Amino acid sequence: MNIAKTDQKLISFFRRISVPFARFSLFVIFFWFGILKLLGFSPATELVHTLFNSTLAWLLPFATFFTLFALFEMLIGILFLIRGTERIVMPLLLIHMITTALPLFVLSSATFTAPFVPTMEGQYIIKNLALIAAAIGIASHLRPLKK
Repeated sequence: MNIAKTDQKLISFFRRISVPFARFSLFVIFFWFGILKLLGFSPATELVHTLFNSTLAWLLPFATFFTLFALFEMLIGILFLIRGTERIVMPLLLIHMITTALPLFVLSSATFTAPFVPTMEGQYIIKNLALIAAAIGIASHLRPLKK
């Protein structure tokens, strides 16, 4: 077996599946985490509630916010599955990533045990960098808009 040929075939295979797999993965993560929130099973509920109390509690009830946040996550997941919605989902993802990163700064005692030593919640948030990388990979395959 020729290693160079095998290498080329693997690279070609990964190029073909990388964007569809990234889309599917982002769908699963966002939809799953959103539906867990909607059904009341999310392990992030307490952290989200604490963040909500220190930022948006004056605006609306937590239950309303949490339902809308769950639906927002599910929408992001669905949009990642649909080709042609990338320019819609990317700004939504940006908003989501900013809001989910807030506990690192606003609730650092809940996200770090010491400098650069994240709690489980902190690790959960930091892993979002991989989600951002997957989204960037999808966006990098878009065709530029026509003038």
